[in-house]
Amino acid sequence: MFRKILIANRGEIAVRIIRACREMGIQSVAVYSEADRDSLHTLLADEAICIGPAPSDKSYLNMEQILAATVAMKAEAIHPGFGFLSENAKFAELCEKCNIAFIGPSAEIIHKMGNKSEARKTMIEAGVPVVPGGKEPVYTVEEARKMADSIGYPVMIKASSGGGGKGMRISYGPEDFEANFQNAQMESVKGFSDDTMYLEKYVEKPRHIEFQILADKYGHVIHLGERDCSIQRRHQKVLEEAPSVAICPELRKQMGETAVRAAKAVGYENAGTIEFLLDKDKHFYFMEMNTRIQVEHPITEMVTGLDLIKEQIRVAAGEPLSITQDQVKLHGHAIECRINAENPGKNFRPCPGRISNVHVPGGNGVRVDSHIYSDYQIPPNYDSMLLKLIVHGSDRASAVAKMRSALGELVIEGIETNLDFQYEILNHEAYQNGDTDTHFIQTYFSDYCGGSS
Repeated sequence: MFRKILIANRGEIAVRIIRACREMGIQSVAVYSEADRDSLHTLLADEAICIGPAPSDKSYLNMEQILAATVAMKAEAIHPGFGFLSENAKFAELCEKCNIAFIGPSAEIIHKMGNKSEARKTMIEAGVPVVPGGKEPVYTVEEARKMADSIGYPVMIKASSGGGGKGMRISYGPEDFEANFQNAQMESVKGFSDDTMYLEKYVEKPRHIEFQILADKYGHVIHLGERDCSIQRRHQKVLEEAPSVAICPELRKQMGETAVRAAKAVGYENAGTIEFLLDKDKHFYFMEMNTRIQVEHPITEMVTGLDLIKEQIRVAAGEPLSITQDQVKLHGHAIECRINAENPGKNFRPCPGRISNVHVPGGNGVRVDSHIYSDYQIPPNYDSMLLKLIVHGSDRASAVAKMRSALGELVIEGIETNLDFQYEILNHEAYQNGDTDTHFIQTYFSDYCGGSS
C-alpha cells in the first residue's frame, strides 16, 4: 500500500480524498494555487504545497509543477480527482515515466476512451449498442452536412475531445446546421485544442443513465448499479439519484452486463463510468465513458455501502477488488443535490464572494461533501460548486422527503446559491412522479434558462 499520496485537485473532491487517505493510514499532500491558500483541503492534508498562481493553466493544469511537487514531497502516487488532469492521457503517461502511480486507468485507455469517436468505434466492435451516427470523425461543415443528411435530423454535434457539455450542439434541420457546427467546433478548439467533431442521431427526451464500474489489475470487472443523472442544465448535472425509477431489475441486469462488457473491451482498470441514453421505449445506447471518479459517486456509495475512493487506491496499489458482482446489493434510495454559487434567475451566472455564515444539516442518512466554511472567500477562477448534499432513505419517497428537509436546514449566507432552485425541483409534481428526462429543466423551468446574464 502507498505511504503518501498527492492529491492533484482542489475543493470538495480533494477533501474527500484526504479523508479516505486518513482512514487508510496514508499520508496526504495537498497542492494549491495562490487563490486557494486558505481552502479547506490545504488545512486538512498532512502537507501542502503551492503550485502556482490562480489561473488553472498555471496551477492545477500545470503538469510539470504537479509532478515536481510529487517528487519534492516524496509521494508515491497521485490521485487526480475529477476535472483538471483526471482524464489527461499525457499526464497519466508522464506519471508512468516518472515512476509515480496514477490512481486511474492507463494513459492508453484514457486516450482511447477520451476520444469520443474512437470510443464509439470500440463499442461498436464490442457489440455495445450505440446511438446511430457517423462512423468517422468530421472536420469541415461540408462533410458534416453530408453526414447529417445521411443520419437524418435532429442530430447531435459533438466535440470528439469534449466533456462537461462543451462543444455540443443540437441541430434540428439544415437551416441551423452550419452555425451550430461552427460554434461547437470553435468551442472545441478553444476548450480542448482539437477541431475533431462527430455526429450522431439526437435521441429526443432521453434519460441519462450511468453505470459505475470498478476493475482491478487481474481482469475482475464489476458494476455497482446505475445513477439517473437526467436533470441537467446546459448538459451539466444538477441533481442525481440512485437507483433510477425507470430501470427494472431485468433492464438493470442487461445494462450492467453491457457496461461490464464495454469496460472489458478496453481492458479497463480502476473506477470509471459507462454512460447511456435511455429512450422512452427502454432502448439504451452507449454515450461515453468517463475514465475517472464522478462528482456524483456518493449516491452509489450510499446504496452499496462501498467507499469508491478507497477502492480506487487499493486497485492502484495492486490489490484485487474487495467485492464480487454477486456481493453487490443495492439498498434503499439516494439523492444528491449540487449546491453551487450561482444565480439561477440570471441564467445560472456564477456568484463568487465571501461566505458570511454556513450551517449544514445532519441526521441519519444525511451527508455533506464540501470544502467551504464561514468567512471563506470563494475564488472566481474555478467551478462554482460549493457542496454536495446527499441523503439516503429506505425508498425514493423517503429520500425525497429527507432531501427536502435537509435543503430547508442548509444555510449559506453572504452569496447567492441555487439552493432554492433545488427545492423547487424536488417539489415539482413531475419530479415527484419520476417523470424526468434531460429536458426537465428546459421544460418546466424555462424562465431560469433564458434570464439575463
